[in-house]
Amino acid sequence: MKDTLGDRIMMVFIYTFLILLAVSTLYPFLNALTVSFNQGLDTSKGGVTLWPRVFTLENYKIVFKDDRLMSGFLISVLRTVIGTASAILCTAIFSYGMSKKELMGRKYYMVMCIITMYFGGGLIPTFMLIRNIGLMNSFWVFIIPSLIGVWNMIIFRTFFQGLPSGLEESAKIDGCGNWGTLFRIVLPLSGPVIATLALFTAVSHWNEWFLAGIYISDQNKYPIQTILRQILLSNIVSEQAGSLDASSLAHLQRAKTITSKSLSMATMIVATLPIICVYPFVQKYFVKGVLVGSLKE
Repeated sequence: MKDTLGDRIMMVFIYTFLILLAVSTLYPFLNALTVSFNQGLDTSKGGVTLWPRVFTLENYKIVFKDDRLMSGFLISVLRTVIGTASAILCTAIFSYGMSKKELMGRKYYMVMCIITMYFGGGLIPTFMLIRNIGLMNSFWVFIIPSLIGVWNMIIFRTFFQGLPSGLEESAKIDGCGNWGTLFRIVLPLSGPVIATLALFTAVSHWNEWFLAGIYISDQNKYPIQTILRQILLSNIVSEQAGSLDASSLAHLQRAKTITSKSLSMATMIVATLPIICVYPFVQKYFVKGVLVGSLKE
């Protein structure tokens, strides 16, 4: 059956719309990348969009010479790796228990979990709780409060309930207990959902900046995103200049190649690029993992 004129017009409209949507999505990142590689004073003249007009690496040299930024980058990496691994492990263990219909009080536990998705204690009670349990100004304030995610628990539970019951029965016949069944049978079969939820959790940890401003008083313990926010809200040139040695500062003052905008864009690219590089390696799990979100009771 040949396409009609109306079908062709519709296809042209759809493809045009999708192309424009892709361009509008990619343009801000490409523009930030371009500005980060362009000479600062030249950028201030305007007109720099998709290609550096005066190419320079001075912006990135300053970023990587700032010990505070490198420390924040390391903290963000540790937070993302440890936080994601611990959150996936704890949530999977909790979800496995919640997937068992014979669990006493299962519906009560589920209602309690659902309530936390809609109602929170508020910022001040949460602050008091964090202070009372000794997590103030500690790296673990990024990890412990986010060990269990209710939404992730529901997705895990749904996936576990969809596995053939015969697998667990066979494992128990072979002598596996609940822990052995979980780690030897269930989790190895949960690759798609683990990969998908791990990516979402990692992105959340990497992009989060608010907690450090509330619970961390030592700026040397700030993650990269919190530092980036401070830089964007302050006089970036004077802050960065204070971290340079005299010769480097004199060189930059003579060259006049940096501005607040160019330096902030370079910092933003350094903070954003690592998490973007993770996506291609887990993309194949997206479809399988997202389909697990079709919930059932």
